[in-house]
Amino acid sequence: MEYSEIYVKRIRSLCKSRGIAINKLATMSGVKQSTLDNIVRGLTKNPRVKTLHMIALAFNMTLAEFLDFEELNVYSFADEEEESKA
Repeated sequence: MEYSEIYVKRIRSLCKSRGIAINKLATMSGVKQSTLDNIVRGLTKNPRVKTLHMIALAFNMTLAEFLDFEELNVYSFADEEEESKA
């Protein structure tokens, strides 16, 4: 799984568990709908920290809390580099 897919999974999971649609998240976070759509659809691979922070705040989380989950914590960039060499 690519790094960008991991935080998209996190956003979708939090939305689902809290009953929030992506367009509602855009309103709650102050992130433009198009920006959030691009992130969730995988078109934006590396969103700015400010954008992720705004999303985290919409979930009543700190950025650290938003980024603290199993898939991200065990992610290895070395694996990604090996895949790109293959």
